Amino acid sequence: MTYPAYDTSGIQGSEIRTGPVTCTACGCRLERAGADAYRHFAPMGGRDARGCKVACADADHDRQGRALVAA
Repeated sequence: MTYPAYDTSGIQGSEIRTGPVTCTACGCRLERAGADAYRHFAPMGGRDARGCKVACADADHDRQGRALVAA
């Protein structure tokens, strides 16, 4: 059995078309923290959700998954 192709032209929002945002440094999935900021899920003192120590765990990230550096 084949499934019908769904018409997605009426769906609003870019998240449906772009998929999840992942960190470019460690590959962890990021969650939305603001309009254009993403953060590691449940960072714990410099560690990501898996418990790995990564430098960008407590930093905000952009839409491409790159850590934002405070100027």
